[in-house]
Amino acid sequence: MTFTDEMHDAKEYGSILRINSVDYEALFSRFFEISNDVSLFRDSALDTLMPLVQSAQAISQHYHITSTNPPYMVSGSMDDKLLSFIKKNYPNGKNDLYSAFVERCIGFSKPYGFVSMITQHSWMFLSRFERLRLYLQNYDTINMAHLGARAFEEIGGEIVQTTSFVKRKTNIQNYIGTYCRLVDGGSQDIKEELYLSGINRFYCTQQAFANIYGSPVAYWISKNMMHDFTQKELGDYGETRQGFATGDNGRFLRYWYEVDISKLGFGCQNAEVFWNNGATYSPCNKGGEARKWYGNNYIVCKYDEEAYKALLGMGNHLPSRDYYFREGLTWSTLGTSFLSMRYSPEGFLFETKGSMYFAYDDRNLKYLLGVMNSKVAMLALQVLCPTIDFHEGPVSHVPIIIADKARVDALVEENISIAKKDWDSFEISWDFKRHPLAREKSVETAFSLWNQECEERFNTMRANEEEINRILISAYGLSQELSPDVDKKEITISKADRSRDIRSLISYAVGCMFGRYSIDREGITYAGGVWENSYAQRFSADKDGIIPICDDDYFQDDIVTRFVDFIRILYGEENLEENLSYIANSLGGKGTAREILRSYFLNGFYSDHLKMYQKTPIYWLFDSGKKNGFKCLVYMHRYREDTVARIRTDYLHEQQARYRTTIADIEQQIGRANTSERVKLSKRLTNLQTQAEEARLYEEKVHHLADRMIRIDLDAGVKKNYELLSDILAKLK
Repeated sequence: MTFTDEMHDAKEYGSILRINSVDYEALFSRFFEISNDVSLFRDSALDTLMPLVQSAQAISQHYHITSTNPPYMVSGSMDDKLLSFIKKNYPNGKNDLYSAFVERCIGFSKPYGFVSMITQHSWMFLSRFERLRLYLQNYDTINMAHLGARAFEEIGGEIVQTTSFVKRKTNIQNYIGTYCRLVDGGSQDIKEELYLSGINRFYCTQQAFANIYGSPVAYWISKNMMHDFTQKELGDYGETRQGFATGDNGRFLRYWYEVDISKLGFGCQNAEVFWNNGATYSPCNKGGEARKWYGNNYIVCKYDEEAYKALLGMGNHLPSRDYYFREGLTWSTLGTSFLSMRYSPEGFLFETKGSMYFAYDDRNLKYLLGVMNSKVAMLALQVLCPTIDFHEGPVSHVPIIIADKARVDALVEENISIAKKDWDSFEISWDFKRHPLAREKSVETAFSLWNQECEERFNTMRANEEEINRILISAYGLSQELSPDVDKKEITISKADRSRDIRSLISYAVGCMFGRYSIDREGITYAGGVWENSYAQRFSADKDGIIPICDDDYFQDDIVTRFVDFIRILYGEENLEENLSYIANSLGGKGTAREILRSYFLNGFYSDHLKMYQKTPIYWLFDSGKKNGFKCLVYMHRYREDTVARIRTDYLHEQQARYRTTIADIEQQIGRANTSERVKLSKRLTNLQTQAEEARLYEEKVHHLADRMIRIDLDAGVKKNYELLSDILAKLK
């Protein structure tokens, strides 16, 4: 390559250009020779070529000290030309412009020269910079001030996180560098104080990092932790596996409560058993919120033989399918501040966000779960994946030391049992049996017992986790840097919450009204298939599956009337008023117990239902608008082609007739009323007229859809089915 080729686009590339050896003395002698030349070539050479040669000379020199704050640009933001240049010339630093400059500055330096830079700190940890870290291990780190976020007053927020370091172009075996950790300082001034105080100083060799997966610059960990990284790893006891990506979640994935429950296949040992059972949907791990030991079981995947063949040709083509349905451990790869692993029994598929681990010897599974949910594992993961991105690679390299296995196994077994009882106490679980407050004669007494149970479970779980930490901290030699204590926020089972639990009792009552649950039977009574009115006994399910919600007693099966009956039958007539008052006080609001309940059903119940069922409701609210002209609930699994028509003729028309009658009656009362009564009656009349008009306009929409006799397909999922009737249903806010 010629000199002019190398200097092509020099203004764009600047100091990241690399110039081969050039005889600059001869070039400048030639410039001197032609300086008195009167030809046009002289002007061109002196005005254009000579500055280029001068720039090339500066770029090609080597220096005792190189110092810079380089520009930042991730490779994904580079244009094709720059990206191609960076990849070709800076293979170790190709992932960002700043990392290319790190490599370039090493090239600028003379042997024994110094490189001083301030850069983003991402190169120290992220897997995509591993090649740069390995390259830099050839040169000694003299010192580093690890600044982290908010190091400069001019730059706020957490995005810009920096480190300042000095490298020397030497490679002295076991050279000990000095590191100052300032990442915990919340401002420039605090970081300065920390630095000047002399605390948070760490001293280590670069060779120590080589024992850790990915060679992160984990200068702050102790010698004992460094030694722990030389032990066996999680990957030595089993395999971490990434799940499938469907390529079309809307087609294949559902919440379990959306579909006909008879199509769910639970506890299958393998695909053949699943298919032979005639199942359509399999339980599927898909991450979710932070939850340890057990839970987050609410996703199912369509996996009949037809879907299986389709999935093979989509997404990432079902990797690890030989591991599907096997017992293992699962966790959420993203979105949590700490790793929360869960036991996954036999019978689950797993998706990309719900990675899984399978032990070579299942007898080790519980112990390994204990380690991975411990403070020891979290300390290791702060080194292996400090950005809290718990992917399969880093997780598999957590060091494993076996100690007091029988005791840890027993504690983990109990934690799984506790977490399962907690998960199954709420109707979001497919193993939900009966509401925990559906006992005793008093709701208040039932809640008191539930509160006691939750407190005992919570405290036992916390004590068990701390005991596991204590055993492992001792085994790993980390007593000087870790405490076994567990913060309450890291215990991922529920405590009793009066407002939440009373609202969930009301949801359970609505389920009993629709026949989804029964106070005489455990678990799901009806969630698809052929409906039979004989399911319930003491408290009968609504015959047509349509429950009106009104601001007055317009219907015999009005939701407030049905709820009062539910409480009477479940807890007894003698305790009815006491129980209704306790429930109403738990909800908050003004008025009598029944008025508060009516207000809740009109204004609060559906938003709570959407929250509980993650905006995928199984009870659908037919809603005329803000004035509450007409509302009713329909259980999705009991919806039929004529449901909308029945809503129109049996409920909406009836309510319109009641409006007309009530309006006429109030108009007559106004004529006879005194002034103060007339004001109250007029206000009520205006409200009723507004509701009647809203109901009239709504009836036109309902009429249009009723005539169409719309069918729904449970396999299509709630959102698609809901959209078919969206003009007359409440919005999914």
